[in-house]
Amino acid sequence: MGHCEHGLSGRCVLAGIQCYQSGGSLDRANMTLADFKTIADQCEGKVHQFALGGRGDPDMHENFEEILAYSRSKNIVPNMTTSGYGLTGENAKIIAKYCGAAAVSWYRNDYTYKAIEMLVAAGVTVNVHYVLGNDSIDEAIEILQSGKLPEGVGRMIFLLFKPVGQGDYAHVIPAGDRRIETLFSLMDNPEVTKIVGYDSCCVPALVNNNKGIDPQSYDSCEGARFSAYISADMKMTTCSFDRKEIYSVSLRNSSIAQVWESAEFNQFRDILRNACPDCGHKDICFGGCPITPEIVLCQNRQLILSGGMS
Repeated sequence: MGHCEHGLSGRCVLAGIQCYQSGGSLDRANMTLADFKTIADQCEGKVHQFALGGRGDPDMHENFEEILAYSRSKNIVPNMTTSGYGLTGENAKIIAKYCGAAAVSWYRNDYTYKAIEMLVAAGVTVNVHYVLGNDSIDEAIEILQSGKLPEGVGRMIFLLFKPVGQGDYAHVIPAGDRRIETLFSLMDNPEVTKIVGYDSCCVPALVNNNKGIDPQSYDSCEGARFSAYISADMKMTTCSFDRKEIYSVSLRNSSIAQVWESAEFNQFRDILRNACPDCGHKDICFGGCPITPEIVLCQNRQLILSGGMS
């Protein structure tokens, strides 16, 4: 998605959402069906899934069903995240037909619950995506302590807040915040692990505050390791949070395979490879996020950049 109908309505702001893609303030063309097919053609036999997103809800795309169908025709499973704001019953059925799963962003509004109900009724495996920030961590703790999720939801997936796009630094959780220990230690409970998940950005917190989860069951930053992000205007980078396009390469002049082996992607991998050389958890968390180091929930982080330590 190149633009966001949800953001243009102003509802994101009312819901307290700070879009990392700057949805609502940037109005650009959505990815064309032809461009999507080019991506899918190159990925056939090499990629297991597409996570559809961008600067808006994928179900609002003008070629939504065609995109999902073409992905499946290449044996690539499409998954997606929606705010649920513009979701229709018809599109819920389309999602059920083609997608492996769908996630609904936790906006805490009527349309959030309505979207969950619609997708569950259509037979979709539904998760909730919860942005974990300084202002939401208390609610997250309460949810895990209660063990209750909205009816029909499989898991609540915690996505660590990043101060990019419209994101405000005030929402970043400080690495020394005692609530981090409270939240992630709750995941030692087997009953809790059945209902939660987390993005790879949370791994430093898990490493430092959790004893009950086998480290072999999770992995840290997957950027340029086994995933990449392609924007609506066909720029490929290591992660969707690379809003400054530090590691970005245009696919107009290069193939996906060429970008994967590019100097930009190798630079990103080098940061992960060289981070925290003296830490016993190095091979598990790779020092956390190279793009927004301020979100790394570890007080002992050592990141090697350009030959120096920071």
